[in-house]
Amino acid sequence: MTGFSVDWLNSREAADQEARDSELLHSAVAFASTSTEGDAQSVIVDLGAGTGSTYRAFDGVNTSIACPLTWRLIDNDRALLEEAARRAHKDHLIETYELDLNRVDELPLGEARLITASAFFDLVSGSFIDRLISAVNQSNSGKPLGFYATLNYDGSTCWDPIHPLDQVVLGAFNSDQVTEKGFGTALGPGACDYLQQVLEHAGFSIKLADSPWRLEGKDSRLVAELIQGIGSAVRSSPEISAEDIAVWLEFRLSHVAFGSCSVGHTDLLAIRE
Repeated sequence: MTGFSVDWLNSREAADQEARDSELLHSAVAFASTSTEGDAQSVIVDLGAGTGSTYRAFDGVNTSIACPLTWRLIDNDRALLEEAARRAHKDHLIETYELDLNRVDELPLGEARLITASAFFDLVSGSFIDRLISAVNQSNSGKPLGFYATLNYDGSTCWDPIHPLDQVVLGAFNSDQVTEKGFGTALGPGACDYLQQVLEHAGFSIKLADSPWRLEGKDSRLVAELIQGIGSAVRSSPEISAEDIAVWLEFRLSHVAFGSCSVGHTDLLAIRE
């Protein structure tokens, strides 16, 4: 998996939390925190957990918890997991696992009630999703189970003010999104559709909701990082020249303080009772 810094994850967290669909978040929390017969705790497995953004989103929901939550935060980056543990509430049970997520058979999936991931599934391949769902089914046969996958990039980005090269850059960026990201050929903007298809076939009921980033002047630092990241992603693209990339970058960076943009994402909640 490609690396993400603590600074980048911190800079995007406010936008992520604002973008999450509130109804699906509350439904996910309610499902995870409802006890089932014989369960002393409810286990949530967070894939590509980073610094614990999904954990904090759950913690911000004001609801009664019928069953104590145990979070298993999984990432391949020790520094991110240490930051997640540092920011966790002392009265919550947090387990961190520094693991290669590609090694699905080694993931601590047993007794999971909910599998969560944020801005993750668009980085993985269809093969990875197939293996993951198979492993989850084997580990949790016959028990209620949910998947809560948020902020899956949908391939759309809109800018204000517009620039003639916006669509060319977007096309090149979306082509980059379906290249190797550490899990085989990434699904990119097709991730949510693929995940929905496979989960429906496995007997899950699916709910989807839009969760776009809506960024403006107050988000100028994040917007600047986003623009630079897009520029880096398309730099070797045959779809756009280096000169056009430079022109687009100069224009976009000159408007971060008073322009705006919307980046499309989709949230998914899948439940099998």
